[in-house]
Amino acid sequence: MAVERVLVPLSDTVTVRQTVGYAVQSGLERADELEVHLVVALPHEADLIEGQQETEAAKEILSKAANWVREDAGSASVTVETTLLGTDEYLFGPRDFASAFDDYAREQDMGLVVLDPEYQPGATAQMLQSIERELDAVGLAYDEAPVERPARHERLVGDGTERFDRLFALFWISYGFYLILGDPTYWFDLVTGAAVAGIVSVSLAHITFTFPLDRIQSPLRTLRFGLYVPYLIWEIVKANLAISIVILRPSLPIDPTMTRLNARVRGGLPLLALANSITLTPGTLVVRGDDQRLIVHTLIPSAREDLFDGSLERAVRFVFHGREAAAIATPRERGDTEILGGEEQ
Repeated sequence: MAVERVLVPLSDTVTVRQTVGYAVQSGLERADELEVHLVVALPHEADLIEGQQETEAAKEILSKAANWVREDAGSASVTVETTLLGTDEYLFGPRDFASAFDDYAREQDMGLVVLDPEYQPGATAQMLQSIERELDAVGLAYDEAPVERPARHERLVGDGTERFDRLFALFWISYGFYLILGDPTYWFDLVTGAAVAGIVSVSLAHITFTFPLDRIQSPLRTLRFGLYVPYLIWEIVKANLAISIVILRPSLPIDPTMTRLNARVRGGLPLLALANSITLTPGTLVVRGDDQRLIVHTLIPSAREDLFDGSLERAVRFVFHGREAAAIATPRERGDTEILGGEEQ
């Protein structure tokens, strides 16, 4: 008797329970025996601090989903397999996730993915191609579960507490920026700044943050960012001096080179912070970003060596994840750098 095998990628969404139920129901309609493979693709390496947190959350959702399958199957012949993908590689966006699903499906002789319509592969999924398009690209068939779900704008707004957090955060960000441009000691700027910040926060809070704010971690990130700014300024000053010395030398010992760097930062904002920090530092310029892979133009060897040492990468990780997350190997030690070629002098 033929066995129906289906692959169900899981993530913490409002429709994941319905998706699992649909996978079981539709599978049993096609065959008498069903083998459900529940997988969670990890967006972080397991040896990183954020990867450890993701792993624990993944194990929890796999355990819940396995119980859901048994509950929905009843007395039917259904086998459940649970797997973590991405523990030994670095999955970034939909393309990497689709490839991981395809590799697993081929190993297990499966040809169908039951997809949660709310599934988001990786932290930057909204900026990249959809998972459906990437599954089509690798030739893996998928069936999108017909689930009932709230409108997407409701997910961005969230509950009352979350809306207040967004309003509060955007108000103080806007107010602080207004006072930086104005005079924080002048009563008129204080009053008009508060009014403008109030209007901005009420109008834009529901679309500014596409992720939930943490009342503890968000202020800590702000404090760590305050420590990062003078560090970045110091790096810019050092790089300016190095470039100035090279320019003033008659031999002009420059070595323009294109370099690929696989950065170990994740998410749109951390990656943007790293790319901008690299570009702000004289002697290095990010010319292209492909997922977490940055193409960087370096002007002098010392700038390239600093890039390979990963000081800015570790600093950005410190801002978003804390001190423990900054203690990682350098890009050179990880083998995450590649010289693409130099330029003719």
